[in-house]
Amino acid sequence: MHNAPLLPDVFIMIMTIIIWLSDIITGKKGQGLTYVATVTSALISSFWYAVVTIDPYVYHYFYDMYVVDPFSSLMKLFISLGFAVSLIYSRQYIKERNLSGGDFYLLALFSLLGQLVMVSGNNFLTLYLGLELTSLSLYALIALRRNMPQSTEAAIKYCVLGALSSGFLLYGISMIYGETGSFNLNNVSAVITSGSVNHTALLFGVVFIVTSISFKIGIVPFHMWVPDVYSGAPTAITLLVGGIAKVSVFAWVLRFLMVGLLPLAVDWQMMLAILAALSLIVGNIAGIVQHNVKRMLAYSAISNMGFLMLGLISGVIDGKASNIVNSYGSAVFYSITYMLPTLGAFGVIILLARYNFEADTLDDFKGLNKRSRLFAFVMLSIMLSLAGIPPAVGFYAKFAVLQAAINANLTWLAVLAVIASLSGAFYYLRIIKLMYFNEPVDKTPIVSYVASRVILICNGFIVLLLGVFPGPLMSSCLWAVRQTLSFNGSSCG
Repeated sequence: MHNAPLLPDVFIMIMTIIIWLSDIITGKKGQGLTYVATVTSALISSFWYAVVTIDPYVYHYFYDMYVVDPFSSLMKLFISLGFAVSLIYSRQYIKERNLSGGDFYLLALFSLLGQLVMVSGNNFLTLYLGLELTSLSLYALIALRRNMPQSTEAAIKYCVLGALSSGFLLYGISMIYGETGSFNLNNVSAVITSGSVNHTALLFGVVFIVTSISFKIGIVPFHMWVPDVYSGAPTAITLLVGGIAKVSVFAWVLRFLMVGLLPLAVDWQMMLAILAALSLIVGNIAGIVQHNVKRMLAYSAISNMGFLMLGLISGVIDGKASNIVNSYGSAVFYSITYMLPTLGAFGVIILLARYNFEADTLDDFKGLNKRSRLFAFVMLSIMLSLAGIPPAVGFYAKFAVLQAAINANLTWLAVLAVIASLSGAFYYLRIIKLMYFNEPVDKTPIVSYVASRVILICNGFIVLLLGVFPGPLMSSCLWAVRQTLSFNGSSCG
């Protein structure tokens, strides 16, 4: 059935409408039902995407504006699964802060729907529509707690800079469209390859697009919103912004560059290489001086996005796409394995928090091992992964993108990444030291739902398991990228 691969996306859209109507009818009495329906919908769709991912073919819908291929299905699998995990972690937190109304779940679902569109967009208009649906939903979520001035401030900053970023994106798209005469990514790539366009005009368009991409993904020097949004938003919403949203934005960026602008790779790779170097330096140095754990994780995200860029800028070497599958596949693997410890880190912060108390400072992690050996061990595995220390999966992920950079003759950037990573390991190891070698400042018993504890245990275990057995996931990422590139007519080397 030709339309079968599209059904999981349609299912999420239909469930969003059903949950919306149900919330209108039931009101506050149906908040529990809304939560269960939202999480269940995300879990069902994730299993559905797992089945669709196996299909090696590429399907085009709506006049080639929407595409379902192994790459999009793989990313949607982890995005929807991460969405469900985020809501399970956040259940107690949002309930204690009166955020568990239908508006929270509906905005979250709309952001998920936007991310699904982002990943499958095959047209500049579709990509922009998905991006804005996601962004507008997240702006509203961040400002949802009206009695917190810092949340409102974070939402305003995010909205203003997001609007500026969207302006850059639209201007860049208009320049690309003016030269190629098409919004379709495949057509744009074909026209650029033909050499019948003005390269200078295209280069200006690429500059604006790369600037917008830098804003959206949060790399230096367009990173100023990241620490403020991470620390100002309620932690449950920070989890949505810093977890699955990062993966979806990366998939959006990769779709944009890998399918539409691959013939201009030499130009945008040079730009992103400079931004990656700056992100590695600033993210790791600034993270050392942070005392708020959420701000520390924000600068960790900036440095990790710098690492992620290593995979993106290593695909085309001297005009040849000989390294493209390994480099882009490594970047996809890195994005997924970065999401997993990020979910766990914010999950621990959420579970340590309680009514009118945010466990987001370094002091809150002192002596955690004496309060809860389980939470301390999970946080240990997460910090090891983010620092890139074996046996956690972060080590293999960093090694894969470093290898891709070296193969692309970017040894100087790989060396810089290693040095920056070593200096940044300080603030990850500092949390481990506080948990295991300091006396607890807060001795309040930790209360959490059974579902949250079980998912948190699984999260920490998967981070370690993938570090020992990364092969199946890496092979899936490489296969998905190879299939997508082959159907789009790109050279896979």
